Amino acid sequence: MELPLISIERFQIFLVCAARVAALIGSFPLFSSAQTPARIRVGLAVTLSLLLFPVLEPYVPPQDFAPVNLAILVANEALLGLMIGLTARLIFTAAELGGTVVGYQMGFAAANVFDPQTQHHLALMSQFQNVFALLVFLALDAHHVLLRAMVQSYQVLPPGYFDFAGGAVPFLMQLTGKMFVLGVKFSAPILAVLLICGFILGIMARIMPQLNVFMLSFPLNIGLTLLVIGLTLSMTATLLGREFDALGERFIYLFQMLADS
Repeated sequence: MELPLISIERFQIFLVCAARVAALIGSFPLFSSAQTPARIRVGLAVTLSLLLFPVLEPYVPPQDFAPVNLAILVANEALLGLMIGLTARLIFTAAELGGTVVGYQMGFAAANVFDPQTQHHLALMSQFQNVFALLVFLALDAHHVLLRAMVQSYQVLPPGYFDFAGGAVPFLMQLTGKMFVLGVKFSAPILAVLLICGFILGIMARIMPQLNVFMLSFPLNIGLTLLVIGLTLSMTATLLGREFDALGERFIYLFQMLADS
């Protein structure tokens, strides 16, 4: 049985399509971790590219695939894939930010764990919030939004027909600003309880000077924080669900900003 030969031009089109898909997978928190072997990431990127290639090929216009032009085109496609992945990654960064703030306030400033995704030590609560956000992301099938966004990106932005000089970069900066607001929303209930707890402990220290408020505050803050986290997990999941539901609209708006530039 003879296998059909693939033309050089069609293989170059596949490389262009695979660049955008591979960059998206490489920038997504679920696969960018060092714990995920490079072979699995490469294999997943190639598999998805092969599955999406029959759908994406009609949207690729005729191109001059000279070596220099092909390299520039692949670089542009990879950059666009990174921007799509960054749009989704900001939600997880907001969850980590909220966990970091909570961890410092509850007394876990020195309790750090090694994060294999960033290759740095992160606060314990930050890692917990990140894992929880990933579980909610998978439970809501939000990864399907990324696959649909990949196909929609070729419908709106064929390779070689976009640049990054329009409103896409300001839009990403705006999303980065919202990341801090979202991080505060994640930590607001716990910070409010800890503020009230600190206020009460301050009053007790004035009433009973012999009371060692400093030593009492550590177990009290940790216990109250864990209690509030358990009570507000459903609220946090709802907040994450709203952000993940809005990803599709953000992707479309990003594509429009790149197409109108």
